[in-house]
Amino acid sequence: MDLKQILTDIARAIVDTPDAVRVEETVDGDNVELVLSVAEDDTGMVIGRHGKIAKAIRQIMKVAATKAGKHVNVEIK
Repeated sequence: MDLKQILTDIARAIVDTPDAVRVEETVDGDNVELVLSVAEDDTGMVIGRHGKIAKAIRQIMKVAATKAGKHVNVEIK
């Protein structure tokens, strides 16, 4: 299961400029650090009102990581 691709697909579905979506992945054993970057105008869409969308994205990624036997941390820039 490719966590980076899952996050990329989720972000591209949300934003107005899907070509600007970038995900950087750092793997350290079972720990995966994902840094999501989107166009400046799309930042609000990814974070959502009071951070609700960002929280939902993180929850989905944690479920996917658990199924893959990994731990994930998602940072949004």
